[in-house]
Amino acid sequence: MTELGLTPFLLLAAFLFACGVACVTVKRNAIGVLMGVELILNAANVNLVAFARFNSGFRLDGQVFALMVVVLAAAEAAVALAIVLNFYNNHATVDVDEANELKG
Repeated sequence: MTELGLTPFLLLAAFLFACGVACVTVKRNAIGVLMGVELILNAANVNLVAFARFNSGFRLDGQVFALMVVVLAAAEAAVALAIVLNFYNNHATVDVDEANELKG
């Protein structure tokens, strides 16, 4: 059984990150933008766990940080979905270009 090195995990994380950035920049729908942010956070988790696997001094820390990112992502999704639902109730759309009045 061959063991994978660090490179495939970094390539996977880079692919997830690129997909997330593309989704955030291309989508006009607020739900699509949130999905892109989740992909970016998942790319960070893949990096954290991969570095924890291949660095003996970082063994448990990477997994703890990844768990923190998952908790942060859940809180971010809950707050963002509440904002999107409130915006939809007020404007009958979730198009991010229509959110001009949210600017400070």
